[in-house]
Amino acid sequence: MHPIDAVTFEDVVRAQKRLRGHAHETPVMTSRTLDAQVGAQVFFKCENFQRVGAFKFRGAYNAIAQLDDEARARGVITYSSGNHAQGVALACKLLGVKATIVMPDNAPAIKRAATAGYGATIVAYDPATEVREEIGRALADEHGYTLIPPYDHPHVIAGQGTAAFELHKEIGGLDALLVCCGGGGLLSGSAVAARAMAPACQVIGVEPELADDACRSFRTGTLQVVTNPDTLADGARTPSLGSFTFPIVLSCVDDMVSVSE
Repeated sequence: MHPIDAVTFEDVVRAQKRLRGHAHETPVMTSRTLDAQVGAQVFFKCENFQRVGAFKFRGAYNAIAQLDDEARARGVITYSSGNHAQGVALACKLLGVKATIVMPDNAPAIKRAATAGYGATIVAYDPATEVREEIGRALADEHGYTLIPPYDHPHVIAGQGTAAFELHKEIGGLDALLVCCGGGGLLSGSAVAARAMAPACQVIGVEPELADDACRSFRTGTLQVVTNPDTLADGARTPSLGSFTFPIVLSCVDDMVSVSE
């Protein structure tokens, strides 16, 4: 496990500056109907309006933008079923870097098409018989690619944290921040930002009951794994938190909850 200060608030601030002009500062929206139902004011940070339709572009761009010229010339590789794949592919296109993406052969066709449309080379694999991390590491070793993992990387975490940075800047005095959790990149980065900008704000991670590895890890204090989680939330089908995200979640997150399908 890595130390909890592997990602600092200063890293998030630098990521925000690095992303300026490249990532969208997404809108914060409200709903009076929902406010009435839950008895509280709710603010939605709409990352569905981000480039590639997800917050993943933030972390991907922040990580790839920090590579030196030699690493950029060799290219990068990642593994993803969709959103991180598109984020890396677009970031590489903007920065002039070759991208290779390891994607499951059952990935949504629209996400595969978008990833290829940004110029990335797709390497398909069978998720039932092959392990994407092993394929990614082998190709990285063979070709000298830099591996940009979907969530367990300090630059990726800091980039994802810029979403919460923007939210806290726009809407001060939040009582609670609810953040979806797969591998914990967005949750970790958001928690780092919240601890610095609004120490009294409760940071709560949310994940599916059928993929509740982070909830179990948070409760037990030891890393728990859910093998091949079967949830409708395909972006949260990660088996566990990572060596960077797990310590940050334990240290900076106030609670974890799970929701039914």
